[in-house]
Amino acid sequence: MPTRRAVTGRSREPRARFAEELRLLRTARGHSLRQLGDRLGWDWSLFGKMEKGETVGGPEVVQALDTHYGTPGLLLALWELAVSDKTQFKERYRRYMALEAEAVSMWHFAVSVLPGLLQTQGYAREVLASGGLRGEALEQQVEARMGRRELLAGEDVPQFRTILSEAVLRTPLRDRREWEAQLEYLLEVGEREDVTLQVAPFRAGLHGLTNADVMFLRLPDGRTVAYAENGYRGELIEESVPVERLQRAYDSVRDLALSPAESRKFILRILEEARASP
Repeated sequence: MPTRRAVTGRSREPRARFAEELRLLRTARGHSLRQLGDRLGWDWSLFGKMEKGETVGGPEVVQALDTHYGTPGLLLALWELAVSDKTQFKERYRRYMALEAEAVSMWHFAVSVLPGLLQTQGYAREVLASGGLRGEALEQQVEARMGRRELLAGEDVPQFRTILSEAVLRTPLRDRREWEAQLEYLLEVGEREDVTLQVAPFRAGLHGLTNADVMFLRLPDGRTVAYAENGYRGELIEESVPVERLQRAYDSVRDLALSPAESRKFILRILEEARASP
């Protein structure tokens, strides 16, 4: 499908438009990528990747570009649109994301991997790479996943509860420092007023959600939908009967899980073990 064009002749696709504006602003100044890198103190190759749409960069570099070009807030606004662009995600996931954006509360269970909303960049990169992503595709998906964390930031965020199987916390990253950073981030997020984090220890035994991650979204109209997934596929479930069945399984897991305070202590112990390991 060809990229849509507005009456200005510029792209309407958020990522493409952001890259386009960066190229136009730089060439209008008559600067090379190397000159831009020297002036702003960033590696010039980063700007090259941003102008090709291979990466959108971070907010710090975009703010520096806004200041450099005298476009206060313009590039940052385009960057925010590019980061939240749902076309970055697979088609089967977009319907879920549209519902997620409306949700007033979210309940989640993780059987083996942390939910994307709680992942650090290092964790996301290793998880996505283990699924076969490489190069530009990998970096694009890492950035997209980091952009999704904004759902739990700011004001009027949905209430979010996650129950993590102990297996999630017993499966470290290969990079010990990245793993420590991920555990520290979990502890930080767990302190937020709108987030409840619990751990389902191994001693809880088998239960109805042993082999699948699941997210429940409570929508403004009172409906609840579920998204269940394993390592290879996901399914959005909107019919009330299967959703209620999953909710009952979730309630039983919550009954078996550690309290939020006990869960925090549990994660702290895992972090101490990680720091003490050679």
